[in-house]
Amino acid sequence: MIDVEVIETSSLGDRSYLATDGEVAVVIDPQRDVDRVLALAGRLGVRISHVAETHVHNDYVSGGLELARLTGAVYLTCADDELAFDSTGVTGGDVVEVSPRLRLRVLATPGHTFHHLAFVLEGADGPMGVFTGGSLLYGTTGRTDLLGDEHAEPLARAQHASAHAMADLLPEGAQVWPTHGFGSFCSASPASGDDSTLGQEREVNPVLRLARDEFVRETLSGLGAYPAYYAHMGALNTAGPDPVDLRAAVLADPAELARRAAAGEWVVDLRSRKAYLDSHLGGTISLGLDGPMATWLGWMAPYGAPITLLGEDPAQVTAAQRELVRIGIDRVAAAATGTPRELAADPAQLTSLPSASFSALAAELTGRRDGDLPPAQVVLDVRLDTEWKASHLEGAVHVALPELPGRLDDVPSGAVWVHCGSGYRATAAASLLARAGRTVVVVDDDFGNAADAGIPMTTP
Repeated sequence: MIDVEVIETSSLGDRSYLATDGEVAVVIDPQRDVDRVLALAGRLGVRISHVAETHVHNDYVSGGLELARLTGAVYLTCADDELAFDSTGVTGGDVVEVSPRLRLRVLATPGHTFHHLAFVLEGADGPMGVFTGGSLLYGTTGRTDLLGDEHAEPLARAQHASAHAMADLLPEGAQVWPTHGFGSFCSASPASGDDSTLGQEREVNPVLRLARDEFVRETLSGLGAYPAYYAHMGALNTAGPDPVDLRAAVLADPAELARRAAAGEWVVDLRSRKAYLDSHLGGTISLGLDGPMATWLGWMAPYGAPITLLGEDPAQVTAAQRELVRIGIDRVAAAATGTPRELAADPAQLTSLPSASFSALAAELTGRRDGDLPPAQVVLDVRLDTEWKASHLEGAVHVALPELPGRLDDVPSGAVWVHCGSGYRATAAASLLARAGRTVVVVDDDFGNAADAGIPMTTP
């Protein structure tokens, strides 16, 4: 009996997999914090004999090299990738005998990257499914522009050919196990669903439903921005990542926290946005662990900038460090835990931010003041370009959150009511604006409620 276990990394929108016959196991595309994988193998009572990478990842630092080192497993990578460490190179057509009951058939599936591979999981009765990495995702495919815009079109053509070759080779009932597509910016468009088969993908996936040229046009037209830290991931994975460092961060006292915040450093409040809005230290940035903290922090903060983490307790700081090492931020400058009052060097540091709903914003825009909130002189939308183009509030100013640290001067003067799609990014943006001395109100509400509130919308 062959079993496939999913190792979810929801904060980055990725999955790793452990496939086992009950005795030995192969791990596909492990994240950097491999203790999770080792713990799973221990619970199952299996030995990891192989580790396989579908491609050189651009959205996270791989744990493959470290996992292979710790377990003595054979490390399978594409033979055509130029890597600075030893591994076992495989290419399309190879068959890897993991055990007498479990084997991997290697497929060359260029598209997401030039040398992308997929691994077909085969048992005694033939193919069970395919680990597709960034090739065939649920209802979409991996994006093709991460290696440079000049490669986006030829790789999109290769992506189409790879998906059709895979679908033609495997049975309709074969499971599809992608690495990306659960919120990862490696997806060409939003993925849908938690599981799928090749037969289902034939019905819904544009790469299998559309002719090549139509697929290429549709794919390239839908590509949006992706996190700035992606520029560093490929180089780290090619060089061979260092072992993960999850040691406790150096603790900072209130005076040091005050100095760091006053200097404009990235002092990040990990609590929920509700807690942040109620009370926080002035000059800190809200990026709660209840959202994709690492993605937005890694996108906005210059790579290598000092980062200080503030948590309610040590567990929050530890969880944040784990998320950050996945994107190559190995050590933070400092950390502190406690309530804002406990972390303040001076009570004057304590502050709060007002919040409102889209109904309250509608009242503001129509001259019906709702309470004592600052007037809505500027409405700022901090969603991404693709979201803005799909629909936005008439008269709103648009600066996507990742651009905001460098474009604060582009936000018109006056009190700013800032919104996103749910409130998470709006709170982060408001904290950046407040640090710069602006008066802000967070629209902590679902964007879908804007039209229901009667706010005029602009749509394509």
